[in-house]
Amino acid sequence: MSRRFLLIVLVPVIWLTTVTAVAHSATLIDMTQREVTIPGDADRILCLGPGTLRLIVYLQAEKKVVGVEALEKNYPGGRPYWLAHPELASLPTCGPGGVAAINQKPDLETVLKLAPEVILVTYMDAALADDVQTVLNIPVVVLSYGDFSTFDETVYTALRLAAAIVDRNDRAEAVIRSIEAWRADLSRRSVNDAGEKRPKAYIGGIGFRKVQGIESTQHNYPPLEWINADNLARRMETKAGSHVVVPKEMLLNLDPPTIFIDGGGLGLVTGDVARKPEYYRMLTAFAKRRVFVLHPFNWYTTNIDTALTDAYAMGKILYPKRFADVDPERKADEIYTELVGRPVYEKMKADYGPNGRVAPFVD
Repeated sequence: MSRRFLLIVLVPVIWLTTVTAVAHSATLIDMTQREVTIPGDADRILCLGPGTLRLIVYLQAEKKVVGVEALEKNYPGGRPYWLAHPELASLPTCGPGGVAAINQKPDLETVLKLAPEVILVTYMDAALADDVQTVLNIPVVVLSYGDFSTFDETVYTALRLAAAIVDRNDRAEAVIRSIEAWRADLSRRSVNDAGEKRPKAYIGGIGFRKVQGIESTQHNYPPLEWINADNLARRMETKAGSHVVVPKEMLLNLDPPTIFIDGGGLGLVTGDVARKPEYYRMLTAFAKRRVFVLHPFNWYTTNIDTALTDAYAMGKILYPKRFADVDPERKADEIYTELVGRPVYEKMKADYGPNGRVAPFVD
């Protein structure tokens, strides 16, 4: 007897994912609305594109992976799912990965040698996915995190879809409940229920296609949203997407009382401060030593775990009384252990320093 179930996630639009299991195969609708038939008990999967492997680690199905992209091996730092599972580095390389490989045809010969039963890939057009699937005669399922460099609940649809393929439905729901519980806790601690003004803050140094300096920021920066802070980047107009560049003159006009620096851009900001100290001395946050360094989470799409650890570190700084009982380092390892299976905060700290530390150039 066949079984039919619906996975429905409320996001800006309603996504409908339908899986129909029949004997040893299943038919599903991927995130480009393609109908794909997959084995009902797939044990060999290949993860291509930004963030695909992360979802599989969140689902505790990394043992089903048969190959990893060169980017994962060549740049091992900063991505908790990889730090928690160094054994993945022993798997064969399945392609280059990285920005240049997005929506590109994979190395077909290499993929065939790895003999996956299903290929999971993010951000691939439907037509190309159909072409790859036809040539290889291997099911190709397209996933998505939604908008780049932010947190879009579309990722929950991707998580549930991947879970249906690797038989981890209960785990997907547990991950989503945990993420939503942390977000609710952050909101509860920071909600404005007494007419208080929201704390103003600015985040600079956010990577966008490459490493960026203090001018690079986001309209929609999840950690600031989750703690109900007043993100001053929202004062700037943007034509599309969340990324925005704030000219230095405008940053002076905004004059944020607190500035956070993404750890990925710290080197550029440090060099700029050394070259133009007179400019930075005019910023209130620099004069009052209210400049703090965060761990970067935009690394091969959104590391949701690190975005959450950043939010707790920022909450501790902007709402010291409300977050008085929170130890950001312990909270980080709680989050990492739940999502990637191991406490990897110390490894992140070794690369970027303590999360929320005072920037070295104002210390």
